[in-house]
Amino acid sequence: MIRTETTESFPCNNQATMLSIPDLIKKKRDGNALSDEDIQFFLQAVVENIQEAQTGAMLMAIFTKGMVATETMALTKAMKLSGEVLSWPEEWAGLVVDKHSTGGVGDKVSLVLAPALAACGLKLRSILAELGCVMVGQTDSLVPADRILYALRDVTGTVESLPLITGSIISKKAAESLNSLVLDVKFGRAAFCKDLASAKALGESMVTAGNNLGMKTSAVFTHMSNPIGRCIGNSVEVIESLETLKGKGPSDLMELVSTLGGVLLVMTGKVSSLSEGGRLITESVTGGAALAKFQAMMVAQGVSNENAQSLCSAQADYHSILRRADHQTELRTHTQGVVMEIDGLVLAEVLHQLGAGRTNAGDPINHSVGAELLVSLGDSVNKGRPWLRIHFESPALTPDQTSRLEGALTLGGSGDKPLRGSLIEDMIPPM
Repeated sequence: MIRTETTESFPCNNQATMLSIPDLIKKKRDGNALSDEDIQFFLQAVVENIQEAQTGAMLMAIFTKGMVATETMALTKAMKLSGEVLSWPEEWAGLVVDKHSTGGVGDKVSLVLAPALAACGLKLRSILAELGCVMVGQTDSLVPADRILYALRDVTGTVESLPLITGSIISKKAAESLNSLVLDVKFGRAAFCKDLASAKALGESMVTAGNNLGMKTSAVFTHMSNPIGRCIGNSVEVIESLETLKGKGPSDLMELVSTLGGVLLVMTGKVSSLSEGGRLITESVTGGAALAKFQAMMVAQGVSNENAQSLCSAQADYHSILRRADHQTELRTHTQGVVMEIDGLVLAEVLHQLGAGRTNAGDPINHSVGAELLVSLGDSVNKGRPWLRIHFESPALTPDQTSRLEGALTLGGSGDKPLRGSLIEDMIPPM
């Protein structure tokens, strides 16, 4: 069902081709704005394998001097056109949607949101018309310029550049030929953006770029200091997502799913209000329609009928299919009090050391490594209560890792309340 189109491409501009890459680097280094043609010429050269040193120099020039809105727009569009662009059946007009998160700890929202939206009639990057949703990764043919720039940003210290982040995220979404996009822009200790102000600057930049490229784009600003839900790690997050699709998920995860889904339903014209959209998303989960979509999606993507049915059954034995780590250990509270905070960044860093993530691109991931929170924010706990279960392989946790995990829990007095209430802080509403 996916088609690709190449009717748009890098325009040829004689004036730009008379320039050299060093000329363009100097132009941006000196604080001058690059023209659309300059940017198109540079990105075409990037894809055609100019020297990495030249690409890195331009990235640093953009990082230090910034870009005005017109430059960011030109960068994003040129990145989109550096590869293939998807197209969709005419009968799907207005229904192709996607969601992007800037990254968080325990962020399994897409596993619940995609089938919930499909159950409401929307299409999330679907290759299966009868399902309406699929889980995919980036391919070599989509936005090749971003793949090159993304790898170099990390090693040149230019990751935090607002124009480069905007171009990277929005170009990939634009290449999907989406009708609507909702952005989950997270802020807090465990997020890329540490405060609401920086999150809003990023969100506004991406919303502007997305709308200018023809996608209805909205942003939701959400807290990211404590983990989302109760589980962190690959297998345990899949299990938690399945439990959520069976109507037994944590309230904070469902708040995110219903809010982000409600925004997309408004943008596609399926509903007239965010509250109505959120209600439909919640009903698709609690009523079982989203779970049925998820089961069908698993089969369509290679999971056996038997395993898919078993995972989605009411009394699923998850670990008969999803491997459980060899060892589990529980951490207990050292005093009584009220759970005020659980530092998601610390948990993520320790789990990364235990094998749940990659340091280098080719590193293996141990999908069974993870953590389960046994308490929630606001819970009153007695001394000695288990509050965290770690799933790990050999060797055992080091004393330093155990100490760091113990320090991730903050308890308050009996009259204290956690500072965070709702995960949702603000939004740029759908147009």
